[in-house]
Amino acid sequence: MSASETQPGSPTPDPLRVLFCIGVTQEFFNADDDERAVVAEAIPPAFGRLAERFGVRVLGTLDDDQLMVGATPAWPWMSYILADVPDLATVSRVCGIVRETPVGAGRLWRYLRVEARVGRPLFFGTA
Repeated sequence: MSASETQPGSPTPDPLRVLFCIGVTQEFFNADDDERAVVAEAIPPAFGRLAERFGVRVLGTLDDDQLMVGATPAWPWMSYILADVPDLATVSRVCGIVRETPVGAGRLWRYLRVEARVGRPLFFGTA
């Protein structure tokens, strides 16, 4: 049984601490202004209501778009969502948002990449 699974009657496990790392692909920058506008409109609802849809508690976000320009195929990423997530299956479902979200004739994954780093809260550096 994994750390995120429980037996009936057992206490609910601690959520996973997850850093969702979001990058922008070169396809986004290859697109014309109209296509980029359609992509930009698709992103907020795709990642909206994470608590309601997935039981995800967003702890913070960071968007590096003012100092990071161009495609972000790997670290450092463009944007981050730090969240507590119930289990690994839910982490996968959140990453799957880019697979499922339609944008024009394609999907959001043509324009965005997502990678999840899974761990636990750091034992120091807290408020």
